[in-house]
Amino acid sequence: MADFETILVANRGEIAIRVFRTLRELGIAAVAIYSEADRGSLHVELADDAFLVGPSPPAESYLAEERIIDAALRAGADAIHPGYGFLAENAGFARRCQDAGIVWIGPPPEAIEAMGSKLAARELLARAGIPVVPGTTEPAIRPDDVVRVGDEIGWPIAIKASAGGGGKGLKVVESGDAVERALASAMREGEAYFSDATVYIEKYIDEPRHVEVQILADAHGAVVHLGERDCTIQRRHQKILEETPSPAVSDELRERIGRIATDTAGAVGYRSAGTVEGLLDQDGNYYFLEMNTRIQVEHPITELVTGVDLVREQIRIAAGEPLSMNQDDVRISGHAIECRINAEDPTNGFLPTPGKITGYREPAGPGVRVDSGVRQGSQVAAIYDPLIAKLCVWDVDREHARLRMVRALDELLVEGVSTLTELHKALLREPRFIAGETCSGLVESGELLEAAAGPTNGPDLPTATLDGRRRERVVVAEVEGRRYTVRLPHPEPPHAQLGRRRRERARAAGIGSDGPHDAVVSPMQGTVLALEVTEGDSVAEGQVICVIEAMKMENELTAHRAGVVEELSVGPGDSVETGQVICIVDQPAATRPESERGGRCRRDKTI
Repeated sequence: MADFETILVANRGEIAIRVFRTLRELGIAAVAIYSEADRGSLHVELADDAFLVGPSPPAESYLAEERIIDAALRAGADAIHPGYGFLAENAGFARRCQDAGIVWIGPPPEAIEAMGSKLAARELLARAGIPVVPGTTEPAIRPDDVVRVGDEIGWPIAIKASAGGGGKGLKVVESGDAVERALASAMREGEAYFSDATVYIEKYIDEPRHVEVQILADAHGAVVHLGERDCTIQRRHQKILEETPSPAVSDELRERIGRIATDTAGAVGYRSAGTVEGLLDQDGNYYFLEMNTRIQVEHPITELVTGVDLVREQIRIAAGEPLSMNQDDVRISGHAIECRINAEDPTNGFLPTPGKITGYREPAGPGVRVDSGVRQGSQVAAIYDPLIAKLCVWDVDREHARLRMVRALDELLVEGVSTLTELHKALLREPRFIAGETCSGLVESGELLEAAAGPTNGPDLPTATLDGRRRERVVVAEVEGRRYTVRLPHPEPPHAQLGRRRRERARAAGIGSDGPHDAVVSPMQGTVLALEVTEGDSVAEGQVICVIEAMKMENELTAHRAGVVEELSVGPGDSVETGQVICIVDQPAATRPESERGGRCRRDKTI
């Protein structure tokens, strides 16, 4: 890689560090960028050079194209690697890099544009003979048109943002009655996350497997695939566990879907690493879903079973070199699983749990790989993705890999924030997962979440729950020469204390979650994306009050009971804190229980 001496990685956290590691092996200097929120982040410390590119909000830092290119020029960078997310699939930014004389480590801007619009991609690939999910090739604008399409292709349907990805801008609709709200929400998410409100309609396939194929393509016309990854285990249409190979894919099917993936790459003149995502239905039909024109979050498991460094291949391709392999050279050995360790509380609707990591220990041993961007003392910021680490394992077959992952999860320690660790443990012990079934709806089912809420290490160790999170501290003692480990409540972090005090004050005023005149309280820190009611509106139980975005996830806050909206305190664009009162849902005197009709406590809007 003599052509590159210095490469800037236009990203943060674990993916930045992962790229740095390959750069070091190639003898290339690694340059980081960071926001004000990330001054003390691990990726900044591990870089050879680092440049501040702006304040904490992504729009002013990790999405600030001019500042990033300026940093690359100041660093003397020969190329920019975008990682995934942020600007990784931004064709305009790729062109700006090239215009500045900086090599873009990724596909040509034209390929990004061709695949960046799922709507345009569907139309292009259908013409090329690639099987696509039944649906529209025109934008959906009016609810009546969506209902008509649903009646034609059959319910349920999926309303999808054309520029979407990662579950953003995707709404599954069971009937025409739910179309209007789902259409508005999908368009809103498309605009908020991708600056494109265009949406289209697809047939929602019942209990499919989400199977994607990793491809590599060079500038000399060579394209290879490196097998498939099964990403069926998701929550809120976002992946949390991936494995390769898929337990549902035979050698014959692997060859067929691999050919679909390489044909897709050829149809758009692709170059670099990319992933063709598809749906495998219960009859063995495979449909093109979308193409991700970047390195994927789950790329490490492909590296584990093939021995191919995908980032190294990306850099080789960007330097004009041919692929280091052909299709006959690709060998898939053993089985690999990846668990995403997100800062989320699965027992509380998968709400994000930003905060300080007060304790951290990574597992190790044979066949274990951890890609992370944190350490003890790191801050999980509310404005970024909740991913803390990617825990990956490899072993000779699926069952051995499953057992190895259970062991690794038992070794993993993350304190200070809630994570998906216990959910993963419960999932990996679930008979349906062990059998390799699709496990549709399992992740968000009550039975699995109940298991996820259990004690972390054995049934008899005391735990404490604060603000919906299990917090513990470990005390080790020796009694008569024998070692004992006791888990005691961990002190509340400041943000949890603040949220608890707010809720206590609200309850004292008669508007707490268990008071007679309840309030709708934000369970998270975030930003109001949309307000669905106005003061004085009558609402039904379960009706949406507002939509709050936190850690790249859209969350609906609903009315806990029927009543009238009073003291509405937020609007679109407002920031909210954990425990903040959004509004009061008051019951008219005539419908209140008789014991409550004698009057109510005065509510102070400053609570």
